[in-house]
Amino acid sequence: MAIPHASSGQLIDVQPLGARLSNEKTSALFKSEQLEVIRLVLQARDSFPPHRVAGEITIHCIEGQIDVTVEGRSNPLRAGQMLFLSGGVQHGVVAIEDSSALVTIVLTRQLP
Repeated sequence: MAIPHASSGQLIDVQPLGARLSNEKTSALFKSEQLEVIRLVLQARDSFPPHRVAGEITIHCIEGQIDVTVEGRSNPLRAGQMLFLSGGVQHGVVAIEDSSALVTIVLTRQLP
């Protein structure tokens, strides 16, 4: 079954989940030929292991606190803070507390 994504012109709610945070899962909000936007939901101590993607990325913490490790360096993000990563940079995410973040990935380049 295909994952439903938002279509062009469709409103997407990215406000904090608040009390619903513990029941929500990570989901792709939309994906086009050149761009993907994901709402990352992690419970305290959950992690997303170190990896690389070809395109540039932004990680915008919506609620809670996450730690984004970029090539071995810790970058704690609190609600309202955003981190930009160049394509191909190794990064991983650990939730310091229950958190959600908006992750935007540019899909135009391929990793070698």
